[in-house]
Amino acid sequence: MNFVAHFFLVLLIFLFTSCSNETVKKSVIKEKSLDAQVLEAYKEGKVALDGGDVLFAAKKFNEAEILFPQSEWAPKSALMAAYSYYIQDYYADSMAELERFIKIYSNHNDLDYAYYLLALCYYEQIVDEKKDLNSILKSKEIFEILIKKYPNSEYSMDANFKMDLINDILASKDMYIGRYYVDKKKWISAINRFRSVVDNYDRSIYTEEALYRLVEIYYLIGLNNEAKKYAKLLGYNYQSSEWYEKSYAMFDKTYNENKKLLTSKNKKSNFVIRKFKSLFN
Repeated sequence: MNFVAHFFLVLLIFLFTSCSNETVKKSVIKEKSLDAQVLEAYKEGKVALDGGDVLFAAKKFNEAEILFPQSEWAPKSALMAAYSYYIQDYYADSMAELERFIKIYSNHNDLDYAYYLLALCYYEQIVDEKKDLNSILKSKEIFEILIKKYPNSEYSMDANFKMDLINDILASKDMYIGRYYVDKKKWISAINRFRSVVDNYDRSIYTEEALYRLVEIYYLIGLNNEAKKYAKLLGYNYQSSEWYEKSYAMFDKTYNENKKLLTSKNKKSNFVIRKFKSLFN
């Protein structure tokens, strides 16, 4: 009886030891292959992305990040997940990924790209400048952060270009409302809109017209000094523009007649010169 009991005791100890060793062995193997699992998930995501299955790609990139957050592949996977959503116009998902990336990986080398892609998500949702004010302002805000933080980044050049387009959009909104106020003869409201264009969007394509509108309104309401001030500003910056000519005509009643006469003289002069040159051909 003692022999049987002793035998079973030895057998139990042996089995327990074997199980413990096997558990440790499996744990060690799993830990060693973790980086390989991350790389495998990343590659699967890349293949899915190239194949156009962006949702599965984003899922695999997220999986790669979660498997080993301390890995060098983690931030890259997070950006790739955001990009996967972006190229299929899943802007809300892409923006969520990018905002999380900026918060978690605040010192990463690709942070400029994250800001750029986030700004693009807002920028590409601009459909109607009269309605999509939030998308316009958010894209402008993030592009400004990018340009300020990373002035030498390759993405800042395009950001500057898009900022000009955004300012044109915002200026066009003020011009649209300003013209409406002019039609309604609400002069003060119109002045505020046109001055906003001149003061805030001076590089926009609407600056010349905004200056002219200010000249026009101030002249109509009898504030000639103000009208002349903006006419001079218009002339100094845009002397060859049609808007300057219109503003100048307000103060010189004989301007149009003189212009016609000058044009006529130029035509005659050009004819004489051409005729003279033809004698020597």
